[in-house]
Amino acid sequence: MKQILFTLFSIALCMSAMAQQKSFYDFNAKTIDGENFPLSQLKGKKVMIVNVASKCGLTPQYAALQELYLKYEKENFVIIGFPSNDFMNQEPGTNEEIKEFCTLNYGVTFPMMEKISVKGENIDPLYKWLTTKSENGKEDAEVSWNFQKFLIDENGNWIKSINPKINPMNQEIIDWIENK
Repeated sequence: MKQILFTLFSIALCMSAMAQQKSFYDFNAKTIDGENFPLSQLKGKKVMIVNVASKCGLTPQYAALQELYLKYEKENFVIIGFPSNDFMNQEPGTNEEIKEFCTLNYGVTFPMMEKISVKGENIDPLYKWLTTKSENGKEDAEVSWNFQKFLIDENGNWIKSINPKINPMNQEIIDWIENK
């Protein structure tokens, strides 16, 4: 009897653990224009998630992000920008203002999502997954500043977090995209 109960308990525990482990593809976002954007539509693509801001010392990274996107978009790679005002109010604009800023100043054509919170009490569920080992199955990775990058492989697996100061055209990122 103890053996049966132990087996049932073990099965229930495993099923519970598997149910808690969400995939990148289980999330939805809203585009900067307010449209639903299921991340499941990115299956088969490598993805770089970046929290962005237009009044930050790192804002010029938009140019490198756009360059990287244009270079690799035809090779199953996409960048997704998530504006956030979580760091010293460096993204105070509305979604419309952010879109206009990115388009006029940097010619951004990679997908931009609506402004969200990437840390704290109001953290967006996707960013909770990105930053919490118990959710992503890999590593805790606090968002330390604007332009922190998260790499997701073509199967929706969390690969790594990259420091905000690292340029998007960094060789490590390029090697990852090119599978070197």
